[in-house]
Amino acid sequence: MTDLTEQQRAVLGIESRFWRHAGAKEDAIRAETGLSPTRFYQALNAMRVNTAAWEHAPATMGRVDRLLGRRARQHAGE
Repeated sequence: MTDLTEQQRAVLGIESRFWRHAGAKEDAIRAETGLSPTRFYQALNAMRVNTAAWEHAPATMGRVDRLLGRRARQHAGE
């Protein structure tokens, strides 16, 4: 098992929250990780194959995997 970096833990922490206001998540992404929203989602997508991420936040990773898998299927025309 590979340990998660501080930034990876921050990404998972942000993704595990619920957001009530438009733009609040994007503001938190920039403030807490220093990443743009695009880079944030790229990092989140890359963690789908990271065992440590699944062990650290199984519910969040399951939701991310379902959402990103659904989007990939939609783009593939299924």
